[in-house]
Amino acid sequence: MSEEKTKWKEFLETLSALQWLLTFLFLGLTCYVLMLCLMFTRLWPLAALYFIWLVTDWQTPERGGRRTTFVRQWRVWQHLRDYFPVKLLKTAELSPKKNYILGCHPHGIMSAGAFTCFGTDSCGFSELFPGLRPCLAILAGLFRIPFFRDYIMSAGLYPVSKPSLAHLLSKSGKGNAVVIVIGGAAESLASSPGVNAVVVKQRKGFVRVALEFGADLVPVYSFGENELFRQVIFSEGSFSRRCQDLFKNIMGFAPCLFVGGKFGVLPYRTPVTTVVGSPISVPKIVSPTEEEVDHYHGLYMEALSQLFHRHKVVCGLSENHKLQLI
Repeated sequence: MSEEKTKWKEFLETLSALQWLLTFLFLGLTCYVLMLCLMFTRLWPLAALYFIWLVTDWQTPERGGRRTTFVRQWRVWQHLRDYFPVKLLKTAELSPKKNYILGCHPHGIMSAGAFTCFGTDSCGFSELFPGLRPCLAILAGLFRIPFFRDYIMSAGLYPVSKPSLAHLLSKSGKGNAVVIVIGGAAESLASSPGVNAVVVKQRKGFVRVALEFGADLVPVYSFGENELFRQVIFSEGSFSRRCQDLFKNIMGFAPCLFVGGKFGVLPYRTPVTTVVGSPISVPKIVSPTEEEVDHYHGLYMEALSQLFHRHKVVCGLSENHKLQLI
């Protein structure tokens, strides 16, 4: 009986990982196709009404969205958490009387650690950091996709755009923990098992925003994120890599050629531990200078490096693993 229950649990975990993968890869495109098909059927009035509503609702994602506890607490996210499993580790107190920008690294292929810990309630963020509200900021272009935008807004996801960040850090009170996967698409192209490389040296916009709104900076590292898929890495300057870079510059995300474990597409069942570091106190400077941005950017990179080396062994890496800042 116990063995049957274990097999059933494993099946549910596999199913949840599959839906997460398919959502990530195909749901946006499916929503575009659905909208187009509706326009050429007898249901075209529904498409027309949705389009009118979409125009009037266009700015909602950048004005706080439509977060729902119901979607964030779906049981499927608990099964997704257990599939790897994903664990959220707290190392310092974060006051609910302040706002924060959490820089999450690395991006990996699909940012499983960031999504599970901050895009859902499955990892116990509210219990670890009472009074704080995690706000995962993702690619702004995703909020232009009909239907799909409403789904991701309901999960409490936000565009990683200046108006959106400004709203979260200035018009939503205190206790907002805005999570940004700093490396973005460029970092996903460097994702590979055994590699600990983060794209951060030239990423200073999040530091400038933190200074403008007086939000403390917090480094976050997801150990195991790069182990979930094996990616075909094209050499710099090759035709394939140039195509990837061109697509990334146009669309905002990079097409990665990767394989996983079961069926060749599901992520490997590798533990992911997302470690939230100590806050870096940041003053409010409405118009920070380049020197001030560089100063706090340097403090952030140093704190990120210390966080990595302090927790790498307990999170499954050997002592000789290094963090590469690029």
